[in-house]
Amino acid sequence: MHDLRDVGGTRGGLPSFLLGFALLCVGGYLLLDRVSVYGGYWSWFGSAASSFGITLIPLLLGIGMLFYNGKSVLGWLLSGGGALVIFAGVIANLQIHFRSTSLFNTLVMLALIMAGLGTMFRSLRELG
Repeated sequence: MHDLRDVGGTRGGLPSFLLGFALLCVGGYLLLDRVSVYGGYWSWFGSAASSFGITLIPLLLGIGMLFYNGKSVLGWLLSGGGALVIFAGVIANLQIHFRSTSLFNTLVMLALIMAGLGTMFRSLRELG
């Protein structure tokens, strides 16, 4: 039986794994902190102003059907499908930019991520 300290069957792998995870989290946070996300324009059938409202119709109909009958399969399909279309439309129209930062900071971020991954993977390796 393996103990919690034996990550991946490695004796004493937990501290190494946690250190790697911490490095990965810090590097990932610093990298993602330098990313700016902007919303784009949602446009179906030409005009961006009227297109978003059209995608709300299935969601609202589905929600109404579910309030009338919570077991309605069509209500669940309309609600789920409407939410999925809205979510996909928002994601598809995002503009993601990496804000300017120094080369040193970028290298530190990437080095922390790679050091964290390497340390985590090493903790999972069986020592011989």
